[in-house]
Amino acid sequence: MNPIVSIIMGSTSDLKVMEKAAAFFEETEIPFEMNALSAHRTPEAVEEFARNAEARGIKVIIAGAGMAAHLPGVVAAMTPLPVIGVPINATLDGMDSLLAIVQMPPGIPVATVAINGALNAAILAAQMMATGDAAMMEKIKNYKENLKQKIVKANEDLSKVEYRFKTN
Repeated sequence: MNPIVSIIMGSTSDLKVMEKAAAFFEETEIPFEMNALSAHRTPEAVEEFARNAEARGIKVIIAGAGMAAHLPGVVAAMTPLPVIGVPINATLDGMDSLLAIVQMPPGIPVATVAINGALNAAILAAQMMATGDAAMMEKIKNYKENLKQKIVKANEDLSKVEYRFKTN
């Protein structure tokens, strides 16, 4: 089994956030890899990773980064693959990471999700790949249908909660 998505993060301290993406890929049976790569501490390894990702069969890269948050942009500068940035709340409520990732120069786009939004990054990556893959599109449709069912169930449960002035 070869990965088609790469989840990278600046350090393993980001794992608590990024594992939500891994859990989604696990649930939807999409092969992925996970690595710690630092744009500042291991720039040569980041460059090697980014330049070789396409040849290794990677289709989308999800890059989580906190604080200076240069990893997604540096990777995007070195690969033609789509990069999804996940700003991680490490300092300043994650706003520093968000701004560092979202404010990319023309020609170097990084799709950016919410602070700590690794699950949405994984869903977006799957949606990107599903445009050319009917089986993966079916997985996305099933996942989203299950989200609807959770709300239906929540409303059923709420209907059983009683308050003196509750009318439904």
